[in-house]
Amino acid sequence: MGRFRRGNYVFVVWKGDHGPRHVHILRDGSLVAKWNLDGDCLMKGWASARVRRLLKSLRREGLL
Repeated sequence: MGRFRRGNYVFVVWKGDHGPRHVHILRDGSLVAKWNLDGDCLMKGWASARVRRLLKSLRREGLL
C-alpha cells in the first residue's frame, strides 16, 4: 500500500487491488475521487484542478 499526503488530500494505492490500476483520493477521511492511473481519467467522484495537479506531481515523483 502506498499512502501519500499532499495538502489536505491523502492519495492511497493498494497493491493487488482490483483493476484498473487506480488511486483513492481522500479528504478529511472521506472519498473525494477514484482516479484511473492507466487511462488517466476519473472513475468516481470529483477531481478539482488542484487534485489533478497533485496527481501529476505524484506521477512525476514516481510515487504512482
